[in-house]
Amino acid sequence: MAEVRYERATRIYPGTDAPAVAALDLRISDGELLVLVGPSGSGKTTALRMLAGLEEVDGGAIHIGERDVTDDPPKARDVAMVFQNYALYPYLSVAANIAFPLKIAGVKKAERERRVHEAATMLGLTEYLERKPGQLSGGQRQRVAMGRAIVRDASVFLMDEPLSNLDAKLRVQMRADIAALQSRLGVTTVYVTHDQSEAMTLGHRVAVLHNGHLQQCDAPRVLYDRPANRFVAGFIGSPAMNFLDVPLGENGSVSLGGVDVPLPDDVRAASSAGGWSDLVVGVRPESLELAPEGISAEVQVVEDIGADAYVFCVTTIGGVERKLVARSSARRAPERGARVALRPVAGEAHLFDPISGARLG
Repeated sequence: MAEVRYERATRIYPGTDAPAVAALDLRISDGELLVLVGPSGSGKTTALRMLAGLEEVDGGAIHIGERDVTDDPPKARDVAMVFQNYALYPYLSVAANIAFPLKIAGVKKAERERRVHEAATMLGLTEYLERKPGQLSGGQRQRVAMGRAIVRDASVFLMDEPLSNLDAKLRVQMRADIAALQSRLGVTTVYVTHDQSEAMTLGHRVAVLHNGHLQQCDAPRVLYDRPANRFVAGFIGSPAMNFLDVPLGENGSVSLGGVDVPLPDDVRAASSAGGWSDLVVGVRPESLELAPEGISAEVQVVEDIGADAYVFCVTTIGGVERKLVARSSARRAPERGARVALRPVAGEAHLFDPISGARLG
């Protein structure tokens, strides 16, 4: 088991000016499951591969435990990686695939068999040990790949979008299995995904990256309730947060759909110092109610998700067409084409700097 530290770690690919990962400072505690999440091109996979030793570190350092592994080859880093495409040997049995890293390391046959059986029991693979990967389902192949990582008894597990090839139902089950397995083993784990729902359900903490820069790293609930900036606010949560540019009032508040959103003293001071004429107000769908009065909008789509429904609307504010999403009880959801009034829940609005996008208040 080991702590992992990125210290100003930077990767710049040849022929490019902008770093794929820019001065990443991140500490992952011993036994923690940390998820790196972000859109395509955010640098999350590059950061993982830097830790694995599969990408060079052009600046800064990476530590595993007390060791500086920045210049160490992959085999010297004591990490085990689970890839997106499983990377199994099709001509070997499940048992041989799981045992492969032990065989390469020169572990004696009896010990190999013991560790393979232990991992297979843990992953529910004992009845498949003699099968070939082509005879397994996608979920079973992913378990074999995880078994191969487990038997190595490495200090750190690295997982690069391991569930992206599975169907939706199986992904949900495998997420639960991975979380339970990591908790049982207590191994420091760095997990990469582009799926923010996956990140929020799996990670002890979630690190959000964008254009190679770390935006925020915190517990999932903190990311949702107090996003550090507009990017995190819009990326975390599905459907995404609604954003509106709202004119600043003279009474120390902004008005949104007839609801006054009070501005804290520091926000009023910042707006005055910056000479802002408006603020960006963010409201999550569950904080935007269908009400008798509020922002007048037309319903374009109603997405029924069971007990609830998401109501996608279009409105015009300040002469500009805006799209808004509200969450409603499915039984009270309006029809497509209906006119509705949307009213934000008092006290649940988020405020952002109109220039930098940083959170205010």
